[in-house]
Amino acid sequence: MMSKTQWLVVLLAPLAAACTHAQAKATPEMPALEMPAPPPRDVQPNDVEAPPPVSLATEPARNPPARLRPAATPARTEPPKPEPPKPETLPIEPPKPADEPAKPPLTTLQTTPATAEGEVERGIRASLQRANIDLNRIDYRALNADARTQYDQAKRFVQQADEAMRTKNLVFAKSIAEKAATIAAQLAGR
Repeated sequence: MMSKTQWLVVLLAPLAAACTHAQAKATPEMPALEMPAPPPRDVQPNDVEAPPPVSLATEPARNPPARLRPAATPARTEPPKPEPPKPETLPIEPPKPADEPAKPPLTTLQTTPATAEGEVERGIRASLQRANIDLNRIDYRALNADARTQYDQAKRFVQQADEAMRTKNLVFAKSIAEKAATIAAQLAGR
């Protein structure tokens, strides 16, 4: 069996070995980089003096034109002029009589040429008819919430397209009718 001192030596031996090698390793010395000397500066003195300040141009004196005195005229007796009415007391215009003809309604701006208007209307009506046929084939009760929302949207598009057709807004009617037909076709294909 080992004595206490032997145990102590065994335990402290690794520590003693570590301490003997605990010196930092020195990095090899690198030669110092030499910095080149700055280039010589050729500074030329500025002997030119600043130009003297220039005064602002003086404006010539203005002499007001001499007033001519009017020649003596005989005094006229004119009646005093009536004062114009004050803005607060201006008379109010009477209402226009009812027998005036009403203004004609404003004309609708057409973006579709008149010659192609009939053809565009037929295309819109065909899209609306397809949408209505597809929507009539769908069982509304069997649809989920998202599909019901789409169905209702397609119905509103059909109504809006009909209204736009009545007001001759063919560009809008065509766009809405095509959207209604697309949604209805997608719902019918489910």
